[in-house]
Amino acid sequence: MRFNKAITGLLLVTVVVLLVVLAFHVRIGATADAVAVLKTTGMTCGSCASKISRALESQRGVAVTEVDLEGGWVVVGYDAKSVQPQSLAEKVKGTGFGSTLQAVLTPEQFRQMTGRAVGQGAGSSKGCCGGKDGCAMAGK
Repeated sequence: MRFNKAITGLLLVTVVVLLVVLAFHVRIGATADAVAVLKTTGMTCGSCASKISRALESQRGVAVTEVDLEGGWVVVGYDAKSVQPQSLAEKVKGTGFGSTLQAVLTPEQFRQMTGRAVGQGAGSSKGCCGGKDGCAMAGK
């Protein structure tokens, strides 16, 4: 009987430890309570757009990105408690593109201006320029 209690106790401790370890590895998605609009230069193709989106979405607090290649705009939905909007433009610059912060909006202001929620209809990001790393601007 004691042996069964010891096994049960050991099993319970193992499960609790496993759950705690997994809880620390789960990344909770950011909630967008602000929207940054960045004017970005040097984007020529979908690979450029992907590079920018990956860089921004790797930053803690960024919930969603949209890239409009033709217009040169990057729209970022982010958690204002976790990230400053100017750091988003700096992150884009770090990928090799020019970028300046043009506006900071609430999600509601964005919805009123565009008729949709951020992340529900990104701009054009199709095509490929075939340069280094799939993008002519990579590394510049």
